[in-house]
Amino acid sequence: MSREKDGGTDAPEGRPRGGLSARDLAVLALERQSWPGPGAKERAVRERLGITPTRYYQLLNVLLDDPRALAHDPVTVNRLRRLREERRERR
Repeated sequence: MSREKDGGTDAPEGRPRGGLSARDLAVLALERQSWPGPGAKERAVRERLGITPTRYYQLLNVLLDDPRALAHDPVTVNRLRRLREERRERR
């Protein structure tokens, strides 16, 4: 994958300098929504993002550790971080 320099840091192609990609923003937007029942969210992931739910959750977990995602949507990111930590503690 090619990279471009941005003030001394590498930024992957398709990602605005210093910001989140359109896909990252779409993932966070899906997480802000509430879902009526099982399967609705997974269906939305496939239709809106064109990726599998497994890939979606992989991307989401990376986003939860990204300070840019926290700056963009602190309420959603902090809520999801708490849920992730609770699941880890139960294991």
